[in-house]
Amino acid sequence: MFRKKLTTILVVAAMTLGVIAPTNLSVSAAENDITDKSKSIQILSFNDFHGSVEESGKNIGAAKLAAEIRRLKGENPNTIVVSGGDLYQGSAISNLKKGEPVTEFLKSVGMEVSAVGNHEFDWGYKLIPGWAKDGNFDFLATNIYNKSTGNPVEWAKPYKVIERDGKKIAFIGIATPETAYKTKPENVSEFEFKDPVESVNTWAEKIRREENVDAVIALTHLGSNQNSSTKEITGEAADLAKNAKGIDAVISAHSHQFVDGVVNNIPVVQAGNNGRGLAKLVLNFDAEGKLVKVDNSVDQLYKRVKELPEDQEAKAIVEKFKNELQPILGEVLATLDTDLTHDRDEGLSVLGQFTTKLMAEASGAQIGITNGGGVRAPIEKGTITMGNMYQVFPFDNTLVTMKLKGSDLKRVIEHGIMPDGFGWGQFYGIKVYYDKDAKAGERITSMRLLDGTPIDMDKYYTVVTNDFMYDKGDNYDFSGAIDVVDTGEPIRDALVKIIKDMKHVSYKYEQHLVAGVDTTEDVVETVDTNLTKEDNKVTTLPETGSLVGESELIVAGTLVTALGAFMFFNEKRRKKNNSAA
Repeated sequence: MFRKKLTTILVVAAMTLGVIAPTNLSVSAAENDITDKSKSIQILSFNDFHGSVEESGKNIGAAKLAAEIRRLKGENPNTIVVSGGDLYQGSAISNLKKGEPVTEFLKSVGMEVSAVGNHEFDWGYKLIPGWAKDGNFDFLATNIYNKSTGNPVEWAKPYKVIERDGKKIAFIGIATPETAYKTKPENVSEFEFKDPVESVNTWAEKIRREENVDAVIALTHLGSNQNSSTKEITGEAADLAKNAKGIDAVISAHSHQFVDGVVNNIPVVQAGNNGRGLAKLVLNFDAEGKLVKVDNSVDQLYKRVKELPEDQEAKAIVEKFKNELQPILGEVLATLDTDLTHDRDEGLSVLGQFTTKLMAEASGAQIGITNGGGVRAPIEKGTITMGNMYQVFPFDNTLVTMKLKGSDLKRVIEHGIMPDGFGWGQFYGIKVYYDKDAKAGERITSMRLLDGTPIDMDKYYTVVTNDFMYDKGDNYDFSGAIDVVDTGEPIRDALVKIIKDMKHVSYKYEQHLVAGVDTTEDVVETVDTNLTKEDNKVTTLPETGSLVGESELIVAGTLVTALGAFMFFNEKRRKKNNSAA
């Protein structure tokens, strides 16, 4: 009897466990199945490399960047290396060799695709297909069209599907529409840069329909920014994530920021600039092959640059070109006794003012103007080499002289104050006061030449700028200019001549851009037209137009009255004496 009861209890218990336990057992089995059959594909991206193959300051250099890429590829063989564009223009080594050192580096790390950056056009577009061929990668762009044919350009593919471990990942290329004015406009005049969202929506749908892909990544040269406190992401790349359909992540570039977050459930990443970081997207697929999650992260490599090893292959590439170019780059031009600092996002810089002063001196102009983004790096005190000059002025922009009316000059300077999307304008030869709380286009409250003379809105002044700005680069508008001459002389070359002659550079910065009220007293110029040009002198008079002040008039009146009284009594005494005689 006891055995029957025990048997019954065990059977009931077993049945009860059978009801309760299967769910847990099946979950455990499913988890084991996912562990065995799930896959992850790793995408590494960097952007805005700008030819920074040498280690310098925050720039870790090609050798250390390559070593980190190889390490991560070793951890996960299912890795795809990509770029957000702006790869070539920006350093002496790259510029002098038209990008050859960068191409060799890209090939060595196995980069497979890149977005087309605005600075890929700085030497014209004809170098682009050669870079891709020699580097064994593809430039991607769905939104760059040839105006004459109405078709997508032939030297960039709209997209590329890359397979890893049986998973097909599609990359859609997008260029920023700002390319139309953020490279020399004449270099892209034959191209149309279409709306990124419309382009992605069209191509993502087509790719998913025809290619049977497992994921779609927007590989872009669209800018983005991330609030350090709220972590909110804004900018072109964020707008794409909000409005595009059929994409799983966005790789951003162009704005030189570290961005790591999510917009509309779409990961958005950007790895700073000059190789200072690596962005990582990890695509996680479940046992059925479905994409279940995209992990995003950005590693700011420059913060631990001393700990990073060097890749010997990449190091050899850099050393080869350094040795070849050393006779040029190592030339010492002068010594410098102070740092020439520059931050294009912080107003008028020391280097920006120094540069435009020398531009004015080189061309004989009263006023020099250049764009903040055209000055790419500060110069530290010590020696100034030709290599420094290529680093600071990597673009072969030329000096353009003109005469510009005061009202047009004001418009140009106004455009560079508190700008949206590009660096502050840099200038020399004038002092500008502005209201930072006023709306764009109405901020300037006063402009003067450095001697204090107010800028006359109807008078012409001699001005020098660069061909990029004159050609509407950064949306500058020099309309109204007369006697315009493109000298054909690169800014860098003109400045090198002056600095060589100086031999020792000592520069004292003075604040010529003031957020505040102009309290300077105006002066009126009078010119004696009877004098020769050589002898002509300018006399400055008080604004009232009077030669003397009120106190001087009182003193003069008193003296005149006293003199009159003296003469009156003296004459009276003389007559009395004559009468007595």
